[in-house]
Amino acid sequence: MNLNISKLEQLLKIKILNKNLFRESLIHKSASKVKNNEKLEFLGDRVIGLILSKKLLDLYPDENEGSIDKRFAKLVNRKTCASISWSLGVQNYILLGDKNKKITKKDEKILSDACEALIGAIFLDRGYEYVKNFVLRAWQNQISNSYVTTLDSKTQLQEYSLKINKKLPVYKLLSAKGPKHNPTFKISVTIDGNKKFVGVGNSKQKAQQKAANNFLKENNLI
Repeated sequence: MNLNISKLEQLLKIKILNKNLFRESLIHKSASKVKNNEKLEFLGDRVIGLILSKKLLDLYPDENEGSIDKRFAKLVNRKTCASISWSLGVQNYILLGDKNKKITKKDEKILSDACEALIGAIFLDRGYEYVKNFVLRAWQNQISNSYVTTLDSKTQLQEYSLKINKKLPVYKLLSAKGPKHNPTFKISVTIDGNKKFVGVGNSKQKAQQKAANNFLKENNLI
């Protein structure tokens, strides 16, 4: 791969010392089974995790571990890493086995892996403080918006059930009526065989959510 290091430096706003590291970080395994970015991806994933988890602890010192973990998961998931990669323009430098393939935003795994591998390369090339500054700059918008999405009723009930009984809630389909284009589902939920709570909706998912919500309301959990 004839990688233009100068252009990549300008793109990422960094100074590269070891050019070979950066070439390797952008080689997808489809291009080479021997020399590719998988190991750098492994390293970069851990480096990103360390930097962002520490940043979240600094930003939200009064929040519990569960809340911090939800913020963290939003920052490091595949979708976010892929969007970071795309916003940096890394997609134009990734080497694939199929030279005719054009990477699009839908290629989240390829983009995410390249993002993590690039972070791993920066860490090895310039050290922790340098890569920390790069990550915090690249993730700046995501960190600013690292809100915790309100948990849906089904997830809240699941967490409650696991905490209290070490078991998952049990959902049962009671009925399914109406035409295919406009069905009505009635579903019940119980925890450890106790009182049933029923929900109705035009999809099984919505009926389950309503059943869970009814449980939470009845037991003053929301």
